[in-house]
Amino acid sequence: MAWTRSSWMRGVVCRMTAWRESRRRWRADMARFKAERRTARRNGQPLPENPGPPPTGFALLPWLLLGMGAFSNLFQDRSSHPWIGAIGLFTFNSLYINVAFRAFVKEKREALSTRLALAAMGVLTCALAIGYGGNWLLFFPLLGLAVGATLRGPWLGRTGIGLAALAGGVSGVREGWDAINIAYGTFLSTMVTAAILSLAEAVRELRAAREELARRAVEKERLRFSRDLHDLLGHTLSVIVVKSEAARRLAPRDLEAALVQVADIESVGRQALTEIREAVTGYREGSLATELDRARSALSAVGVDPVVRQSGPPLVPRSEALLGWVLREAVTNVLRHSGATRCEISVSGTRDRVRLEVADDGDGVLSPSPVPGIGGTGLKGLTERLAAAGGSLRAGPSPRGGFTVTAELPVEGELPVEGDPVEGELPVEGGLSAAGGPAAGERPAQDRLPADPAELPLSRTPGAR
Repeated sequence: MAWTRSSWMRGVVCRMTAWRESRRRWRADMARFKAERRTARRNGQPLPENPGPPPTGFALLPWLLLGMGAFSNLFQDRSSHPWIGAIGLFTFNSLYINVAFRAFVKEKREALSTRLALAAMGVLTCALAIGYGGNWLLFFPLLGLAVGATLRGPWLGRTGIGLAALAGGVSGVREGWDAINIAYGTFLSTMVTAAILSLAEAVRELRAAREELARRAVEKERLRFSRDLHDLLGHTLSVIVVKSEAARRLAPRDLEAALVQVADIESVGRQALTEIREAVTGYREGSLATELDRARSALSAVGVDPVVRQSGPPLVPRSEALLGWVLREAVTNVLRHSGATRCEISVSGTRDRVRLEVADDGDGVLSPSPVPGIGGTGLKGLTERLAAAGGSLRAGPSPRGGFTVTAELPVEGELPVEGDPVEGELPVEGGLSAAGGPAAGERPAQDRLPADPAELPLSRTPGAR
């Protein structure tokens, strides 16, 4: 008995604690809602929705006042054996309160113990209504309210109709058919309660889904910006470092060539500012031809011999953008870590699939951990990007020595953008044709290199990627 009382007390304490926690969260939500409302009014924006109080069993407790008539009968000598009625009234109220608080928690609402409590309430209601009649018949609408708060699905309608028929039959037998309105009240309380609570649950679920979608959108945008920032700054800063060191080494013996490198640094910096602005707004789409041009320029500046091969049909813009990101990251790794003297870049494709391969003749060691100060999220982020587009990315030591990054991507069924080269004419933007010779037109700033790049050895971190 002591154990049962202790368990019951613990249950009461747990329910009260949960209620206080829900009230605390609601107050915090209301404070945030009021602050957002003031801000919206000040800025002339649409007002946010009021979160409303948290749903709890307290919302159903005022309906217990329907039993006040039966309670008063116990003290007016209108009921035989009043102590039996008092026990029945106390038991019904206890079961009702228990069911009311369970009704707002789905797991507890669908538990077997809740169904048994409803069945016990039904038996007790029939016994009290048949034994005492009169005001005691109002326990049927209370029972209907508990049923409507607890049951969902097809069983709700069947139970509501059956309960209304039972209430009408008991009322007709005990008080005559003039009391048949008890059946109507029972059915109404069952269905209206279920409708209101179901609507409230749907609103809460939709609000939670909207908040989750907003959270995921923020997370997705944060991830996109993180990837773009890494891919943009990692490559651009590497080029700036290369050209800065080239300018420093050229300055003592060839000031004019050093000034050319400084002008290139300014050009690269301005381009980086533009790319960062585009990344922030989400409108940046890279070009594979542009990245090939930049890769050749950056590799030549550090004494790495670039070999570019390109074949296959023109690519759609989205495929070009993805391969441009891969090329940028792969070349950045060559600049930073490889210690290579030659880098081969090959782009080959068919109507259905395109392949990009970047291979160097460096040490070919894959670092197990990122180099401090450099980071290591580039290839991982690119792998996720290509996987989302149905492609793949492989990176590792090559059997013939060095390190190789290979990206494969399905070609989408889009028309190439206007101005793309046609098959058989595959110029590499930035001053070189497919054959590697000079093309007509002014060379961009990134192509203006020292006269003798081999004389400009730069410090690179060997082994790490």
